[in-house]
Amino acid sequence: MVRLEDLVRGTTVKGILPNHHVVIVDVTQHSDDVIELVYKDASGNLGNELVLRDREPDLEIVTTGQPWSFDGDGAMLRLVSEAHRIRLAHLFDPLLAVHTSLVEPLPHQITAVYGEMIPRQPLRFLLADDPGAGKTIMAGLLMRELLIRGDLHRCLVVCPGSLAAQWQDELFQKFHLPFEILTNDRIEAARTGNAFTEIPLLIVRLDKLSRNDDLQAKLAQTDWDLVICDEAHKMSASFFGGEVKETKRYKLGKLLGDVTRHLLLMTATPHNGKEEDFQLFMALLDSDRFEGRFRGGTNTTDTSDLMRRLVKEDLLKFDGKPLFPERKAYTVGYRLSELEQQLYHKVTEYVREEFNRADALENNGRKGTVGFALTILQRRLASSPEAIYQSIHRRRERLQKRLQEEEAFKRGLGAQLDFGRTIDPEDWEDDFDDVPEDERESTEEEVVDQATAARTVAELQAEIEQLNQIEQLALKVKRSGKDKKWEELSNLLQNEAELFDAHGHRRKLVLFTEHRDTLNYLADRIRTLIGRSEAVVMIHGGMGREQRKKAEESFKQDVTVQVLLATDAAGEGINLQRAHLMVNYDLPWNPNRLEQRFGRIHRIGQTEVCHLWNLVAEETREGEVYLTLLRKLDLEQKALGGKVFDVLGKAIAGKDLRDLLIEAIRYGDRPDIRAKLNQVVSDRLDQQRLRELLEERALARDTMDASRVQQIREDMDRAEARRLQPHFIAAFFLEAFSNLGGTAKQREPKRYEITHVPAIIRSQDRQIGVREPILRSYERICFEKGLINVPGKPPAAFICPGHPLLEAVTEITLDRHRDLLKQGAVLVDENDFGEQIRALVYLEHSIQDASTDSSGKRRVVSRRMQYVEIDAEGNTQNAGYAPYLNYRPLREEEKPFIAPVLEQDWLKNNLEPQATKYAIAHLMPEHLREVKQRKEDLVAKTMKAVKERLTKEIYYWDQQAEQLKQQESAGKTNAKINSAKARTRADELESRLQRRLTELEQERKLSPLPPVVVGGALVIPIGFLQRVQGKRQSEADLFARETKRVEMLAMQAVMAAEQALGHEPRDVSREKCGYDIESRVPGSGDQPSRVRFIEVKGRIKGAETVTVTKNEILTALNKPENFVLALVQVPESADFPEGDAFKVSTTKGSYNVGDNGCVVRYVVNPFQKEPDFKADSVNYNWKELWSQGREPGGIA
Repeated sequence: MVRLEDLVRGTTVKGILPNHHVVIVDVTQHSDDVIELVYKDASGNLGNELVLRDREPDLEIVTTGQPWSFDGDGAMLRLVSEAHRIRLAHLFDPLLAVHTSLVEPLPHQITAVYGEMIPRQPLRFLLADDPGAGKTIMAGLLMRELLIRGDLHRCLVVCPGSLAAQWQDELFQKFHLPFEILTNDRIEAARTGNAFTEIPLLIVRLDKLSRNDDLQAKLAQTDWDLVICDEAHKMSASFFGGEVKETKRYKLGKLLGDVTRHLLLMTATPHNGKEEDFQLFMALLDSDRFEGRFRGGTNTTDTSDLMRRLVKEDLLKFDGKPLFPERKAYTVGYRLSELEQQLYHKVTEYVREEFNRADALENNGRKGTVGFALTILQRRLASSPEAIYQSIHRRRERLQKRLQEEEAFKRGLGAQLDFGRTIDPEDWEDDFDDVPEDERESTEEEVVDQATAARTVAELQAEIEQLNQIEQLALKVKRSGKDKKWEELSNLLQNEAELFDAHGHRRKLVLFTEHRDTLNYLADRIRTLIGRSEAVVMIHGGMGREQRKKAEESFKQDVTVQVLLATDAAGEGINLQRAHLMVNYDLPWNPNRLEQRFGRIHRIGQTEVCHLWNLVAEETREGEVYLTLLRKLDLEQKALGGKVFDVLGKAIAGKDLRDLLIEAIRYGDRPDIRAKLNQVVSDRLDQQRLRELLEERALARDTMDASRVQQIREDMDRAEARRLQPHFIAAFFLEAFSNLGGTAKQREPKRYEITHVPAIIRSQDRQIGVREPILRSYERICFEKGLINVPGKPPAAFICPGHPLLEAVTEITLDRHRDLLKQGAVLVDENDFGEQIRALVYLEHSIQDASTDSSGKRRVVSRRMQYVEIDAEGNTQNAGYAPYLNYRPLREEEKPFIAPVLEQDWLKNNLEPQATKYAIAHLMPEHLREVKQRKEDLVAKTMKAVKERLTKEIYYWDQQAEQLKQQESAGKTNAKINSAKARTRADELESRLQRRLTELEQERKLSPLPPVVVGGALVIPIGFLQRVQGKRQSEADLFARETKRVEMLAMQAVMAAEQALGHEPRDVSREKCGYDIESRVPGSGDQPSRVRFIEVKGRIKGAETVTVTKNEILTALNKPENFVLALVQVPESADFPEGDAFKVSTTKGSYNVGDNGCVVRYVVNPFQKEPDFKADSVNYNWKELWSQGREPGGIA
């Protein structure tokens, strides 16, 4: 039994930590029965605790299997080494989230996530790319990457209500992130009383939070790792009378910044044209840097380190071509019939009178609500005879019912009426953008039916009588069958050439209307026109999510479906790039809606030129304003191209356009008003002004040229060549799962069934956290994205980093065998025919800054894991990404031959210090330099901006305090502020400045942590093993010289072949990345340049086999279209009598000696199947591979 006295420095002890050995670093005796131990665990982490004598029976001093005894199980060492690598997968696969999500990201999405956001710790960032750039995909990639890295456990998405369901669908379908939408039921059902603490992945509707103080109070009690705000421009504030006017949404934005470590704001319209407002918005990311107003000097600030803006023209595909095609818009004007004109005048007169009455109302909420109801009525008048008739009919009936209720109470004609529901001004200001479409439609219906400016029963009676007359006229128009707008659309559908392909077949068309009545009306008419009811599908707010999805899919996939009729429900989150033609049957009163609708077809994946037709009534008041707007757009589009749509919302904001249209309806009979309105539109869309807006947009944006895209593509190719998913993950999982008692049976190619998951694995899911539980069985699992859904077969669970089943198998494997990493084992390198024995060492090194996390630990800002090999002389070399997979375990019968090697001093006494010394001298400085350079630039820029802004603000309030004090001494007092308050404000800002500068200094102060030797193995070359077994005659140095000669001649031959083809080859063999040469193939014509990965295998003429390592095979399978196996016949050497130096066993057969020069053959797709986990390399028949090869110039 171990006694406390036996626990001395350097002893390896079992029993201090569960499932771990620890090495004692220091011992302090406090009494006869109590000692204090300081120890280091297998990961290099220090710990300390008091050990009492009663724990002696639980402790054991480890004598066998000590660090660097190399007597462990070689097969198990390979498995636990791979478990350790997969646990740190993001260190080996730089695009891990891309390879484990169901997306194929584009260049700008890659740079946003991996170039801009991941390197920033903590993240405070504004992503302001144009609409359609795929910001949801970028957010999902960020979440997944942080999740895999262990940096994300709690994430909150705040978005407009209309987008909540879309966010939930996309995050689950593409990234397998099970977000929950916060509902009233979920708030009520919270066990703790606070749903925010119970749901780790949560989506909340913007105004559900911004308008609910109780919810915000609960939110303030929580902490989040990442908060994402979509359509963040809604969180606006502005200066009013020298003070900041904060909206409820802006206050929410400030709260969100306080409760999260990482904050990402997303909007396509970050700047409303006012620099002051933009800086208030940016203060959500950094309040110190954008505090107060500019106090003298320039009025703009550099925000390039806090935001990224790419516009549509800058977005490119990987082939360097524009991501978005051209877009064209046409205005289709029509004139009302005489009867329609009468109805128009009657309704417009009614709307105008009611507006005037609403102006007299004292209740502003009521005034705004009535105004909103009247604009809806006017829009329905422009929509269709059906829509205006049904709206007037319903309104008259509802008001009639209201009158009957009043009469039932026997109230007099002069009695004041109570008013029902009022609408929040924020809702009608932004056209109900934050409300889901079904809720928007029902709210509109309720308001249009009930909102009235009538204050008394008598006024209500008069209004109902007026509505009765309009209703009769509307019914007459409806029954007349004369609908000029429909006639114009019918003509377009039958005669517009763009609507038909070269064979005369009708192309798919999306048609937008604002109102459900018009939608149904058009559906009947278009079905009759085309002659098939199934040719038309509809999407509107009254449909459930599943119904909408079904309609969307049938439009996209079914060739018989030719027209999609939609209200703005389809303008939100539905991707319709299957079509490239669109008609706006009704024009929205918000110009951003125009862009939003057009964006349904003009988006990523669209390959055709997009065409849009806008229908508008001439000789109507609001129609004239819109016609002026559209004709001006047509004119400027010819000069400026489709770009005008990108600044339309900025040139004439939604509120401005609505105000213009209302003014036209109310006063449009006056020539002076009409002239003024036309002038306003012309001024707003003046070509010079549009050019300035476009230039301003260009100045505020980042750029991405073809050379940058080429660099991204090459980096992606390299990352894909070394990715862990699918082959490395599959090989590890199947082996480790089997090792834990599980069975995965292959049912289809590379798809497996698991009928029973062992209990030990299932119990692990309680420790994993936010993801779904581990199931008892899986009907199918797979490791490749493309195999999740196979026709006629059950869908498969996608096993990748982040999936709980893989996480559990990895963790259990590590827990059980972690000590084996340090114990080590002997592995054999069957591709090394030399005799230099070496130790493979796994090194981990990290960089920390001086700031601390919530637990008080200093924050690690960067981490790396590398494998190096050291020989007896201390020579060290990079060993590649997973070198142990290329080596096989030492066999039992081989152990006696290796026993003397294990006694060598360099292995027993000096290995770990030597490896640590190498890391400190060679790996750490480069790592620190890279991190420091990036961090230094960001911190220095922030520090300068914070100092400048806060110092000016402090000076301003100091001055104010002095002036106010003098005024107070003179007997003049300021009603708003006194000198004491001004002085307090200056002092607060001073302390804020000092606190922030201290924080930034802590971020800047970077220091390396001591390197940790995680594990290792002793690598025996097959050449050494053959000699000590007596299987080889040649001297070691002669053998080494011959293998080197063959390899060198082969490399020279392939480099020369590539150069002769005009390629740009680079020798990367020392980097051990799974291939020897990286060669850039220049682009030609439509073909962009690309990189080729070439693995070189040289053999003398007549060789029979060639050995390929596991890493080389899996690299080839990861990137088959870029990989080439170069076979090189090298002439024999007269100095080496044994022939093929690469032969493992004795030669069989004779050599056919040809000429003296090297001959090169390229083999594409050389490997069809990945080796299982136990394999370290595969011997291929040289002649068979040679017969598959072609001349280097004979492959694409």
